[in-house]
Amino acid sequence: MAANLGYGSMVIAFFLAIYSAFMSHLGGQKKAPLFIESARLGLLLSFLLTSVAVGCLVYLLISARYDVQYVFSVISNDMPVYLRVTALWGGQAGSLLFWSFLLGGYGSLVTGNHWDRDNEFLPWVLVVLSITLGFFLCLSVFFENPFIRFWQYPDGSYVASMMQPEGTSALLSVDGVGLNPLLRHLGMVLHPPMLYLGFTGFIIPFSFCIAALVTGRTDDRWIRLTRRWTLIAWLFLSLGLILGSRWAYDVLGWGGYWSWDPVEIAAFMPWLLGTAFLHSVMSQEKMGLFKRWNMVMIVLTYDLVIFGTFLTRSGVLSSVHSFSQSSIGLFFLVFIAITFGFSLGLLLWRWDILRTANPLQSLFSRESLFLFNNFIFLGICIICLWGVLYPIISEVFTGQKVTVGPPFFERATGPLFAFLLFLMGIAPLSAWGYSTARTLARRLTIPLFCLIPVIVVILVFGIRSFAAIIGLVFVALVVLVILYEFQNLVSARCQRTGVPPVVAIWQVVSMNRRRYGGYIIHLGVVMMSLGVIGIEFFQTETQGTISRGQSIFLGSYSFTYRDLSNFDTPDGRNITRAVINIKKSDRVLGEVYPRRDYYYQSQQPVSVPGVMSSLEEDLYVVLVDWQPINSQGATYKIYRNPMVGWLWIGGLVFMLGTLVAAWPDLKMDRERLVRMAARQAREEAGR
Repeated sequence: MAANLGYGSMVIAFFLAIYSAFMSHLGGQKKAPLFIESARLGLLLSFLLTSVAVGCLVYLLISARYDVQYVFSVISNDMPVYLRVTALWGGQAGSLLFWSFLLGGYGSLVTGNHWDRDNEFLPWVLVVLSITLGFFLCLSVFFENPFIRFWQYPDGSYVASMMQPEGTSALLSVDGVGLNPLLRHLGMVLHPPMLYLGFTGFIIPFSFCIAALVTGRTDDRWIRLTRRWTLIAWLFLSLGLILGSRWAYDVLGWGGYWSWDPVEIAAFMPWLLGTAFLHSVMSQEKMGLFKRWNMVMIVLTYDLVIFGTFLTRSGVLSSVHSFSQSSIGLFFLVFIAITFGFSLGLLLWRWDILRTANPLQSLFSRESLFLFNNFIFLGICIICLWGVLYPIISEVFTGQKVTVGPPFFERATGPLFAFLLFLMGIAPLSAWGYSTARTLARRLTIPLFCLIPVIVVILVFGIRSFAAIIGLVFVALVVLVILYEFQNLVSARCQRTGVPPVVAIWQVVSMNRRRYGGYIIHLGVVMMSLGVIGIEFFQTETQGTISRGQSIFLGSYSFTYRDLSNFDTPDGRNITRAVINIKKSDRVLGEVYPRRDYYYQSQQPVSVPGVMSSLEEDLYVVLVDWQPINSQGATYKIYRNPMVGWLWIGGLVFMLGTLVAAWPDLKMDRERLVRMAARQAREEAGR
């Protein structure tokens, strides 16, 4: 019953999405509010029916209905309820349905807002949202149906089908295959939905961009309407990437957090262009610049979202993150080609009216620095795209797949990331409109003077790597500039109002949340940069086989093998766990417990490192191999990861800054709307 209800809801939702796209297009052409409202209600109903389908699939997962093919493939009896729920996005078919559910939710929220001043946008926003939703529902209905069931013939053979073939009965299995053990971690419980919320969220600004092109609205209204939605999407995508890095650090047991895996890069590329877009739209809002550029950036972000989804689901890439090979890859490519071609056609059609009236006036103005910033983000994205596509292209033309590993990406993108840090340091001191090199240098005098002792400290600590020194100096520059800016503004506020500094900080941030939320984001970025610099330039490692009571040494640390135990758990695992005592010189720091979990159901081992963390460094111990318990010998790989903890602290600060920037200020929003309405009334009166 639940499987049939879920499938039926999904089919109706698909046809409602197509209906909504058709009616909104018709309503936009004929300017018929009744048609447009019908389309909006169709999209809302499609979302509600998709929610029913998701609810049915979750019920089947929790109930362990192994006669449903998808349920059989992603859960098992030993999985707790929370993992059965998260198995919704643990497989191909379920994740596509979940993708549609999130997109439908975004679309219903956005199109349910008040549209009194921007009615001309609504039908075209509905068209884009409905077509995208219809595409993903089409994949679920016709190609990746999560409600297909197993049916058994009397001779014992079975078939997978939505409808029951004649002479069969439901195939009832006592257990399922179960979720990939690598995915049974809190990071992977939260990582995919955060990424999906980011991916689907970026469709909102894209839909408004298309609406602006269709209607010929060349002002920045479409950007203002979607600013908060874009920040929310960017927040979720950022959080998804950070959680994925933490998962890799905790579970994969190789001592790192980012391996330049193709699927990691597929999620990273939309983030790069989305970040560039968020910076450049400020230039359009402030100065009326980069109208064409901003539309190009959001179109590319949208298509990279679809492209990244294609990479994980087509089977063209080999990755621990990707799903199994599927026939839907071609449909993704066709959809990307159509949407990109249509968007490009609209851009060329409106190219002349998108001309910027005010040219750039200064090479050192803030808008110029933002443009340089955009070029760097675009350059990093192009490098990432080439690194992902090159193995595929080489296999097509030469028959051999040439892999592109981390060294290529690190050498190619490292200088660009360093230049981004440099721009992050000087951009807050530049002015909008016009700024000279002399003016910028004068404002940089105090931060640069404060930078001298930082450089001395770096050299005193014996750091001689040129790349590491540059990175640390740029990190310090960003921090000093932000503190310098805050100090100036807070001091002026205290002198003007007489309030204490703590109150002044709150007032300054509240008056311009977007700007100072951005500064907090930059502080998070430099904290994360410390973690990256630490692990990339100063990581040390060793490996050795020792018996109980013996030690492995790494620098001033000793790692003593105390014990090894082996036991089964109720959830179907066999655990081999070691006890390692850690000392620094003669001081005991504590114990870590690296282990190897073997999952009986999937017959797959998972290494779980033992980690001792501090702000200074992580001591990361991996149990590589061991002899039978009575033989005593075991092999360990040990990493010392300096400053990597700042990567995770910086991620939290990064999230806080994004929330500050995106948090609504209803009073300021109302005042802004009143001013815009008054300006529009004066313009109409002047005509």
